[in-house]
Amino acid sequence: MEKLRILVIAGSDSSGGAGLEADQKVIAAHQCYAMTATTALTAQNTQGVHDIHYVPSAFVSRQIDACIDDIGVDVVKIGMLASAETVDAVAQALEKHGRPTCVLDPVFHSILPLLPLFAHLTHGQVMVATTGAQLLPTPAVTNVRRQLLPLTTILTPNISEAILLLQNAGMDLAPEITSAKDLVRLATLLQPMGPTYVLIKGGHVPLDDDLNVPHQPTDRKYVVNVLYTGSEATLFITKFSLSKNTHGTGCSLASAIASNLARGHDIRGAVEDACRYVEAGIITSPDLGRGCGPINHFHSVVVASERSRESSLRVQAWDLDG
Repeated sequence: MEKLRILVIAGSDSSGGAGLEADQKVIAAHQCYAMTATTALTAQNTQGVHDIHYVPSAFVSRQIDACIDDIGVDVVKIGMLASAETVDAVAQALEKHGRPTCVLDPVFHSILPLLPLFAHLTHGQVMVATTGAQLLPTPAVTNVRRQLLPLTTILTPNISEAILLLQNAGMDLAPEITSAKDLVRLATLLQPMGPTYVLIKGGHVPLDDDLNVPHQPTDRKYVVNVLYTGSEATLFITKFSLSKNTHGTGCSLASAIASNLARGHDIRGAVEDACRYVEAGIITSPDLGRGCGPINHFHSVVVASERSRESSLRVQAWDLDG
């Protein structure tokens, strides 16, 4: 029997839409087994991030060792790492445990804003962007690039994360994206830094019929993700959706890829099925909360009636007067 063991090293999202909570739902929906090493706790909901509590890096290492030493692991999925010290600890743990297959979703920013309650707080050299919260201190980005990218099977940054990594490496790169060709270029520049494969997520920049950035919002037709293997690029094109329920799509896509790799898919098949999974999750999203809501993680799961299964269960009334 396949064990399909996936260790998620990431932060917790109290609202359940992203982070460890979303990862575990995705992994369960793919009939794999999820383990976790928590790097940070966030107080957040669909409207924003209220606060962040950082887990000491030594304790992150203890969690990783506890899971792998006993249960083992088939794929590691990495999300929010929270600090430079935690990046170091995770890199050391991957080396210690034999460099397992690794899906790295470099969560540098949240698509949700830091709310006023928390906007004055920093950790190390955390930068707060007007469009969202930077969740990884600036020095830690260098550690991710130098220490984790060479240990990564597939790197799954969005456009801003890809540009941040390249700029961190000293590249004078204009952040403007005008077409799918620019997404391919980002992938080809990142792959020599160490990851075996790079998947650029283009969801934040929908394209028109010609796969160019449209001049009018009404011309937004497609979302394009680009997979680069080192020798060829593949575009995964889905229809653009106006849904506001896209919280945690990056986490969910990476965990779906991790699950598919654990199940034996090749890299192209793993990415293709993951893209289909997330698209269906957005289309069938439950519309929770007043902000950017979560996707539907269980759209393809059919829960059989427990009464239809073989069981030793016997239900018997008890006579209280007897």
